[in-house]
Amino acid sequence: MTDLYTRATSVRLVVLDVDGVLTDGSIWTGENGECIKRFHTRDGLGIKMLQAAGIPVAILTGRISAQTAARAKELGIECVKQGKQFKMRAWEEILAEHGVTAEETAYMGDDVPDIPVLRAAGFAAVPADASEEIVPLVHWVSPCKGGSGAVRSLAEFILRSQGRWDDLVTRRYEQGEIA
Repeated sequence: MTDLYTRATSVRLVVLDVDGVLTDGSIWTGENGECIKRFHTRDGLGIKMLQAAGIPVAILTGRISAQTAARAKELGIECVKQGKQFKMRAWEEILAEHGVTAEETAYMGDDVPDIPVLRAAGFAAVPADASEEIVPLVHWVSPCKGGSGAVRSLAEFILRSQGRWDDLVTRRYEQGEIA
């Protein structure tokens, strides 16, 4: 367990897959072919807490979706890499853009396309309902399913490990110091 907390305390960047992580993996298609995705507000709060702590969040996903771009914009996520079916090159670009190492980066994915990045990340995480094939490759499994608070639980785990969660909650929601 000590190694897990050491890994979490080293996190300076969080990178997230979308489908199956920020969503439950379902894609609803309307009669005109439009796609609809459902995002959980608790995940959004977790992202905002990471950002308030000075830990940027990036998105790395194999699909291209206007809904993903809109949600990222709403949450202030500036680094969004969509349409990256082979994720390692984009992962390396994200690290370079943020000036961090793989060891300082957390990644949450949920299925086999995420394997190379999960193996590279200093803190590899999955939602509770991730593909069984990738669970043995990660450092931490969220108690929550994808699209149901998995990202929030990741954010809270990292920030609690760093000793920052309680102070952020107090300063942001009790004292109103942090936007």
